[in-house]
Amino acid sequence: MSGPEVVRRRRLLRWVLVGVSVLVVLGIGTAVAVTRLGSRPVAVPQSPAAAATAEVRRMDLAERETLTGELGYGIEQSLTGRRQGTVTSLPAVGTVLDRGAVAYQVDARPVVVFLGSLPLYRALGSGMTDGPDVKLVEENLRDLGYSGFGKPDNKFTAGTAAAIKKWQKKLGVDQTGGIELGDVVVTAAPVRVSSVELALGADAAGSVLKYTDTTRWVTVELTEGQKDLAAVGKPVTLTVGGKQVPGTVRSVVPATSDSDPNDPNADTSQKYTATVSIDDVAAIGAVDAGSVDVVVTSGERKGVLVVPVGALLALTEGGYAVEQPSGKLVAVRTGLFADGMVEVSGRGLSAGMTVVTTS
Repeated sequence: MSGPEVVRRRRLLRWVLVGVSVLVVLGIGTAVAVTRLGSRPVAVPQSPAAAATAEVRRMDLAERETLTGELGYGIEQSLTGRRQGTVTSLPAVGTVLDRGAVAYQVDARPVVVFLGSLPLYRALGSGMTDGPDVKLVEENLRDLGYSGFGKPDNKFTAGTAAAIKKWQKKLGVDQTGGIELGDVVVTAAPVRVSSVELALGADAAGSVLKYTDTTRWVTVELTEGQKDLAAVGKPVTLTVGGKQVPGTVRSVVPATSDSDPNDPNADTSQKYTATVSIDDVAAIGAVDAGSVDVVVTSGERKGVLVVPVGALLALTEGGYAVEQPSGKLVAVRTGLFADGMVEVSGRGLSAGMTVVTTS
């Protein structure tokens, strides 16, 4: 076989390879693509167009995968009250509760937010034993502008009681100089009310409301096989409301399954939830909910030789080659496919070489 027939055969093989490569990029196996293409006749072009050329380039190549995430304020948590009585005031959804804010009211008495890592587990007042809960109260009083007890520590002193009285006066409640269990709820940081669990007039015991972070995050549900795509600290690209912004994976934790363990058809495979921060929150404007495209790098090669996918020629004896304008074939090994380019290596191949391509 020679002459025009060889050219037609090479062109046909190149076009078949292009189709296969496109399917590979779309996640369809190469073997499946070849089977499908081989299962139906392919017409050989009678008058192929003149081929274009491209240079072999040395560059970084990255393969990317797009995951689907949801924009929001992170995972909800419950705020549980300890004061007995009737709910007489509740916050609106979206309210930010910072240090010193009134979370809700019971019997017309405010329940106030303090910040810290330790919940208040007992009443505080004169004569009590030392404890870290005293230090937490003093730190919050200090940050709210009340002092007189010196450096916050574990000792409840007359100065502590005096500062509490001043704080109680500002709140408009009885100035007892002590804090009863349920007067204060403690959160680790300022929070945003995401939902209200009780209605006015309800018994205050139990979960009163749910809250989230005040910062917008993107959460992504991952399968076991996708978990490594979103390693903690990995940079990603987010598309939010049509705008592309950088993000960073902050955590990956096992997700709670909603599947019925007694259902033989239920999907019981382990899932994970990745939390992604938005590096420039201001860039996405006021949007605070919706689907988000999360683009992650699944493979990367630095400083490799690449050609357009259309430059690859499938040889009848197996393997691949690139063709120089003179008609000389240079055998190549393929590596990573990404963005219409393919990593190639082989003897006689060098950056700047001109090769024939279909695109």
